[in-house]
Amino acid sequence: MSAPPASDAGPIPAPDAGPIPAPDAGPISNAAATAPTPTPPRTPDKALEPSAGRTAKAAARGGGHPVRLRALDGLRLLAALMVAAYHYGGRDGEITQAWGSSPRTQFPTLSSYFAYGCLGVQIFFVISGFVICMSGWGRPLRSFFASRVSRLYPAYWVAIILVTGVFALPWVAYKAVSPSDALVNLTMLQQPLGVDRVLGVCWTLWAELRFYALFALFVVLPGATRHRVVLFCAVWTLGSAFAEASNLPLLDVVLMPEYSSYFIGGMGIYLLHRFGHDALAWGIIGISFLIGQHYAIRELWHPANVDAFSYRSATGIIAVVAFGYAAVTLIALGKLNWANWRWLTVAGALTYPFYLVHEHLGWVAVWAFHQKLGIPSYGTFALTVLVMLGLAWVLYRYVEQRLTPMIKRSLTTVRL
Repeated sequence: MSAPPASDAGPIPAPDAGPIPAPDAGPISNAAATAPTPTPPRTPDKALEPSAGRTAKAAARGGGHPVRLRALDGLRLLAALMVAAYHYGGRDGEITQAWGSSPRTQFPTLSSYFAYGCLGVQIFFVISGFVICMSGWGRPLRSFFASRVSRLYPAYWVAIILVTGVFALPWVAYKAVSPSDALVNLTMLQQPLGVDRVLGVCWTLWAELRFYALFALFVVLPGATRHRVVLFCAVWTLGSAFAEASNLPLLDVVLMPEYSSYFIGGMGIYLLHRFGHDALAWGIIGISFLIGQHYAIRELWHPANVDAFSYRSATGIIAVVAFGYAAVTLIALGKLNWANWRWLTVAGALTYPFYLVHEHLGWVAVWAFHQKLGIPSYGTFALTVLVMLGLAWVLYRYVEQRLTPMIKRSLTTVRL
């Protein structure tokens, strides 16, 4: 299975917490984020830490109790559906074989809008910066490591097995990777090792893993403080610029300048959420957005060309990226607390498994519904999304809810 381009869409797991039993907090992972009551940092820096009055106001916003950010769950599901729309109707490739013709033929009007759905990944990365900063705050390294591993791998392993098994069926037209490559895929390190990927979207998980490693090394290990997060954001931003200018592959792999600004923006937004309005936090958000829209334009924009499958305007790309930043910021500032419906918790829980299985198994579903059963294009699109959401619920209920706590306990208690 060939690797999709870097601009292809791919999610991420986010922290979990709340009334529905869910794995621990901590991408683009699956349930809603819970905002802890702000507490004084471990090693306050008088020049950078907020005043006692501002900290008190931040605590008052949460009412002294954890606040569940259900709107963040809703945004995560929206980003996942954007990616699905892109994969089903906003690009060519294998999905053309599933439809029997170009998606542009199936959706002559909507395909041009579906093409913007790949930007759901950038929104996922901003959310990930927010929730990883939240879940890693005040947590020891072992606990942070256990929460990330237990959150990412159970559904991922099953998705790898499912897609490999389905593609091995004789009546499925898509080619499975070799058994050896499938086994390497279970590590989530297939991309740096140059191995064929089972899941096209897993390139985003490789970006997530690198972000987790950097955050763990420079923030979680020494202990999260506002000063340390601000410094980490500043150094990573400058380091990413140096990596771009130096054209050194190693720096590019470690600092990933094309994606770092989104994670950094999410961390800046979390500083607003935890400590209130602050010029440094707003500066981090603003600079990261300016850099992020540049990379989005560079990866996704091209001059109008009748031979290209889709055309995305520069204005449209900037608008979608700005929407992602603005939505996470409004949620962080409590402006969307009215969106507190319980079903959003379930929606957030389904996002990660849906993201993992929707693309490749969606090809098979589209082929079966449209070409074999004759269901019209729009009906096939809706039915495929519903089936993938149903499968995501099965993975969440019978895989994640059972394996995640077990793996987390084992990793938390193991002796190093």
